[in-house]
Amino acid sequence: MRGAMLFAVGLVVGLAVHVAIAQNNSGVEMMNHVAFNVPNIEEAVTYYTQKMGYREAFRANNPDGTPRLVYMQISKNTFLELQPVTPQRAAGFNHYGLHVENVAEAVARLRKNGLTVSDVNRSDTKAVLANITDPYMGRIELAELPPDSLHYKAIESWK
Repeated sequence: MRGAMLFAVGLVVGLAVHVAIAQNNSGVEMMNHVAFNVPNIEEAVTYYTQKMGYREAFRANNPDGTPRLVYMQISKNTFLELQPVTPQRAAGFNHYGLHVENVAEAVARLRKNGLTVSDVNRSDTKAVLANITDPYMGRIELAELPPDSLHYKAIESWK
């Protein structure tokens, strides 16, 4: 059931992104990932690898060694991001991520359109990121994936 829900959400969001790309010059190359907060990261990784057939692409850990996020690779360019539930993050949908060629240009264009967008930063996964505050979904992540990013390396290693 959970897998079917994820598939349906992915289809709807993917369709919306493709319609938006067709209607304007957004700079979006593709939808890259959907992120969910889960109560137990290791159980979720086991479920998605053993039951769904996804592979663990990479993970980023907190300083204490616990997972901060785990990327599950669904297809060459599509990921499921898992983050642990915290007192500030309830279980369920967290955000979706869009792959853009140039985050700084996308941020400037979106701010010009009146959107609230965070400043650009480089994450510990080496992706260049910014976040749109979306009044309907909460957060949309913009991700530029340079060759040294863990995302790019996972995409390039797909067989």
